[in-house]
Amino acid sequence: MKKLLRFAIAGALGFLVDAGVLAFLLHATPLGPFLARLIAIALAMATTWLFNRTFTFDRSGHSLAVEGFRYGSVGVTAALVNYGLYSALLLRLPDLQPLAAMVLSTAASMVFSFIGYSRFVFRRD
Repeated sequence: MKKLLRFAIAGALGFLVDAGVLAFLLHATPLGPFLARLIAIALAMATTWLFNRTFTFDRSGHSLAVEGFRYGSVGVTAALVNYGLYSALLLRLPDLQPLAAMVLSTAASMVFSFIGYSRFVFRRD
Protein backbone atom coordinates (compact mmCIF):
# COMPACT_ATOMS: atom_id res chain seq x y z
CA MET A 1 0.00 0.00 0.00
CA LYS A 2 2.90 2.31 0.79
CA LYS A 3 4.29 1.89 -2.73
CA LEU A 4 0.92 2.62 -4.26
CA LEU A 5 0.63 5.85 -2.26
CA ARG A 6 4.13 6.92 -3.29
CA PHE A 7 3.36 5.98 -6.89
CA ALA A 8 0.27 8.19 -6.69
CA ILE A 9 2.42 11.05 -5.37
CA ALA A 10 4.89 10.52 -8.24
CA GLY A 11 1.97 10.46 -10.64
CA ALA A 12 0.56 13.66 -9.17
CA LEU A 13 3.95 15.32 -9.50
CA GLY A 14 4.24 14.11 -13.10
CA PHE A 15 0.71 15.29 -13.76
CA LEU A 16 1.55 18.77 -12.46
CA VAL A 17 4.64 18.93 -14.66
CA ASP A 18 2.67 17.61 -17.63
CA ALA A 19 -0.23 20.03 -17.12
CA GLY A 20 2.00 22.99 -16.28
CA VAL A 21 4.28 22.53 -19.28
CA LEU A 22 1.31 21.90 -21.59
CA ALA A 23 -0.51 25.02 -20.35
CA PHE A 24 2.65 27.10 -20.62
CA LEU A 25 3.48 25.91 -24.13
CA LEU A 26 -0.09 26.41 -25.32
CA HIS A 27 -0.09 29.95 -23.95
CA ALA A 28 3.47 31.06 -24.76
CA THR A 29 4.30 29.29 -28.02
CA PRO A 30 2.67 28.53 -31.36
CA LEU A 31 3.33 24.78 -30.97
CA GLY A 32 -0.31 23.68 -30.73
CA PRO A 33 -1.78 20.97 -28.51
CA PHE A 34 -0.18 17.94 -30.16
CA LEU A 35 3.49 18.96 -30.23
CA ALA A 36 3.19 20.75 -26.89
CA ARG A 37 1.86 17.56 -25.30
CA LEU A 38 4.81 15.51 -26.57
CA ILE A 39 7.22 17.89 -24.87
CA ALA A 40 5.14 17.93 -21.69
CA ILE A 41 5.01 14.12 -21.55
CA ALA A 42 8.79 13.84 -21.93
CA LEU A 43 9.43 16.24 -19.05
CA ALA A 44 6.81 14.56 -16.87
CA MET A 45 8.36 11.15 -17.55
CA ALA A 46 11.80 12.36 -16.45
CA THR A 47 10.27 13.79 -13.29
CA THR A 48 8.41 10.61 -12.36
CA TRP A 49 11.45 8.42 -13.02
CA LEU A 50 13.52 10.42 -10.55
CA PHE A 51 10.79 10.32 -7.91
CA ASN A 52 9.93 6.64 -8.43
CA ARG A 53 13.58 5.63 -8.37
CA THR A 54 14.30 7.59 -5.22
CA PHE A 55 11.13 7.26 -3.14
CA THR A 56 8.63 4.75 -4.55
CA PHE A 57 10.44 1.60 -5.60
CA ASP A 58 14.09 2.24 -4.72
CA ARG A 59 16.82 1.30 -7.12
CA SER A 60 16.30 -1.94 -9.00
CA GLY A 61 19.74 -3.45 -8.57
CA HIS A 62 20.30 -3.15 -12.31
CA SER A 63 22.73 -0.71 -13.83
CA LEU A 64 21.46 2.80 -14.38
CA ALA A 65 21.44 2.15 -18.13
CA VAL A 66 19.35 -1.05 -17.84
CA GLU A 67 16.96 0.54 -15.36
CA GLY A 68 16.65 3.64 -17.53
CA PHE A 69 15.96 1.52 -20.62
CA ARG A 70 13.29 -0.50 -18.81
CA TYR A 71 11.71 2.63 -17.36
CA GLY A 72 11.76 4.25 -20.77
CA SER A 73 10.19 1.16 -22.37
CA VAL A 74 7.28 1.10 -19.93
CA GLY A 75 7.04 4.88 -19.90
CA VAL A 76 7.00 5.24 -23.67
CA THR A 77 4.38 2.49 -24.00
CA ALA A 78 2.22 4.16 -21.34
CA ALA A 79 2.82 7.54 -23.00
CA LEU A 80 1.72 6.13 -26.37
CA VAL A 81 -1.50 4.87 -24.78
CA ASN A 82 -1.91 8.22 -23.04
CA TYR A 83 -1.13 10.29 -26.14
CA GLY A 84 -3.25 8.10 -28.40
CA LEU A 85 -6.27 8.49 -26.18
CA TYR A 86 -5.56 12.23 -25.75
CA SER A 87 -5.39 12.69 -29.53
CA ALA A 88 -8.48 10.59 -30.15
CA LEU A 89 -10.46 12.59 -27.61
CA LEU A 90 -9.40 15.92 -29.14
CA LEU A 91 -10.10 14.75 -32.68
CA ARG A 92 -13.43 13.14 -31.80
CA LEU A 93 -14.59 15.89 -29.43
CA PRO A 94 -13.23 19.16 -30.89
CA ASP A 95 -14.84 21.28 -28.15
CA LEU A 96 -13.04 19.35 -25.40
CA GLN A 97 -10.31 21.39 -23.71
CA PRO A 98 -6.79 19.90 -24.07
CA LEU A 99 -6.30 19.81 -20.29
CA ALA A 100 -9.55 17.84 -19.86
CA ALA A 101 -8.39 15.36 -22.50
CA MET A 102 -5.08 15.12 -20.66
CA VAL A 103 -6.80 14.28 -17.36
CA LEU A 104 -8.86 11.50 -18.95
CA SER A 105 -5.99 9.99 -20.91
CA THR A 106 -3.60 10.13 -17.94
CA ALA A 107 -6.07 8.32 -15.68
CA ALA A 108 -6.46 5.58 -18.28
CA SER A 109 -2.72 4.88 -18.47
CA MET A 110 -1.98 4.84 -14.73
CA VAL A 111 -2.77 1.16 -14.08
CA PHE A 112 -0.52 0.01 -16.91
CA SER A 113 2.29 2.21 -15.60
CA PHE A 114 2.15 0.93 -12.03
CA ILE A 115 2.18 -2.71 -13.08
CA GLY A 116 5.00 -2.15 -15.54
CA TYR A 117 7.17 -0.14 -13.18
CA SER A 118 6.66 -2.37 -10.15
CA ARG A 119 7.01 -5.71 -11.96
CA PHE A 120 9.44 -4.94 -14.78
CA VAL A 121 11.52 -1.88 -13.97
CA PHE A 122 12.15 -1.80 -10.22
CA ARG A 123 11.73 -5.49 -9.41
CA ARG A 124 14.80 -6.97 -7.80
CA ASP A 125 15.87 -10.23 -9.42
